[in-house]
Amino acid sequence: MAESNDGGEAFRRIGPREAKAMIDTGQATVVDVREGWEYARDHIANATHTPLARIITKPQEAIQSDNVIFVCEVGQRSAVAAEVAAALGKERVYNLEGGMTAWRREQLPTDH
Repeated sequence: MAESNDGGEAFRRIGPREAKAMIDTGQATVVDVREGWEYARDHIANATHTPLARIITKPQEAIQSDNVIFVCEVGQRSAVAAEVAAALGKERVYNLEGGMTAWRREQLPTDH
């Protein structure tokens, strides 16, 4: 599951504003793959917390739906989760580029 930079990825990278629009219109749900303490600090409203380690060790149990935006702190762990989801055959898989760092920079709302 090596990530390629040639555009041949099995998931789409999206920015914070596009992610928010998709969330607001019900086109996608959010899965936050950060550690518990990171999620507790702040997260996107209604995000499901599923740490990356759980996705890697029990992918079929952890990833059961399509239309998912994976989120972490800077976008690297979530890219791994998106690769796993795509490998399971999910077709509408998104990675929040820049993660929560980018989300906060855009001053988008978070829950605590």
